[in-house]
Amino acid sequence: MHLSVVQKVLGLLLMLFSITMLPPVGVAWWYGDGTDQAFLAAAAILLLLGFAVWLPACRSRQGLRLREGFLVVALFWSVLGLAGGLPLYLAEHPDISVTDAAFESVSGLTTTGSTVLVGIGDLPESIRFYRQQLQWMGGMGIIVLAVAILPMLGIGGMQLYRAEFPGPVKDSKLTPRIAETAKALWNIYLGLTVLCAVAYWSAGMTPFDAIGHSFSTVAIGGYSTYDASIGHFDSAAIELIAIVFMVLGGANFALHFAALRRRSLYPYAIDAEFRTFVGFLGGIAAITVGYLLLQGTYGSDWWRAVHEGLFQAVSIATTTGYATANFHLWPAFLPVLLIFASFVGGCAGSTGGGLKVIRVLLLAKQGARELVRLVHPNARVAVKIGGKALDDRIIQGVWGFFAAYVLCFALGMLVVMATGLDQVTAFSAMAATINNLGPGLGDVAPHFRDIPDTAKWVLAFAMVLGRLEIFTVLVLLTPAFWRR
Repeated sequence: MHLSVVQKVLGLLLMLFSITMLPPVGVAWWYGDGTDQAFLAAAAILLLLGFAVWLPACRSRQGLRLREGFLVVALFWSVLGLAGGLPLYLAEHPDISVTDAAFESVSGLTTTGSTVLVGIGDLPESIRFYRQQLQWMGGMGIIVLAVAILPMLGIGGMQLYRAEFPGPVKDSKLTPRIAETAKALWNIYLGLTVLCAVAYWSAGMTPFDAIGHSFSTVAIGGYSTYDASIGHFDSAAIELIAIVFMVLGGANFALHFAALRRRSLYPYAIDAEFRTFVGFLGGIAAITVGYLLLQGTYGSDWWRAVHEGLFQAVSIATTTGYATANFHLWPAFLPVLLIFASFVGGCAGSTGGGLKVIRVLLLAKQGARELVRLVHPNARVAVKIGGKALDDRIIQGVWGFFAAYVLCFALGMLVVMATGLDQVTAFSAMAATINNLGPGLGDVAPHFRDIPDTAKWVLAFAMVLGRLEIFTVLVLLTPAFWRR
């Protein structure tokens, strides 16, 4: 293990991260909200800290190997997530503890969207902007991680798209070099963000709100500049725009790349994962809207039942977490159905959380194969995607990931319950964080402010665990990883 190269990279990351404090400083100066000193102080602290970490290892010429790569990826979200809470703690408003500042920052950078803040609309504009910016930066980091970095480490959902697979992605990298891949992804991500901001602005948002919500929409984050989230605007046009960009953000960004390169929608049409993703969203939305109408939740106002049911279904199923209604108060099974839908999440190579659609699709196909084998024990039945048979090692890897995911969820839920939370609250809080969803049920339906600090740290760890697709973190806990 070459720790010097890890130290060098971490120091550089902290110094680069200090620069991200400057846009909120500009916002603070523009609005005169008085928080510029907190961001400048945070920038100076992170710059000096990063330099102190980097300097002893600056002469290291060793390259990143597999094990160092795992450590750097894990440190990226954990260390920068904690560092991002510094300006929130230093600012006079909000007046929050170290734990709450760290929780809010990790939630933002992992694009989870769970919050400990109330009265968001009354906070300084620079703080409101900074929360949105955290999610946007995290979303871009997730895309580069999923499409360019994790395949190099041999893990992640994009590993399922190997050269022998059909569809638009013929290799784990979109372009021959990782720098070119990152640039291509950046251009797509930035383009979607600009389009989303313009659309929101044209639908009636102020430029401040349009930019802020475009950051969290494309990142599938869910943070808003108001407590009432998207519901604050009470606009069907804004909700429709949000739905479109939530679906785009939840799709594989490699598909966007392929579609732009071909100037055709054909890559979406032939991709099995994207078709399953759209079909799943449609099914959840149909059940939600149908049951709201059947129960007369909104009385004779059928249009409200339709658009609120559709919006909540897409928002929760894509793990965005925006809200236009208190879905936790909806009748019967609907709240739990939506929480379960978040376990599926977005596509591989997207900003969405959850298990990822491709894994769930392969689990379903493997389950169907086992049923056939029960009837025909000697039959050779292959699991296929797009007409091509998959190697059984891929199926085994998916089952291993699923087992680890369920085990981490169960253990996390038990630990959170041990801090004093009831079963519904603990279940939904763990689901909301490990799936990078945001809102929960029970005591965490409105916010996470009032739960114990111990539970907040456990849930913050769950956010990182879910964001890094479990194995990236768990491998660091094995003795074999640290053995020479």
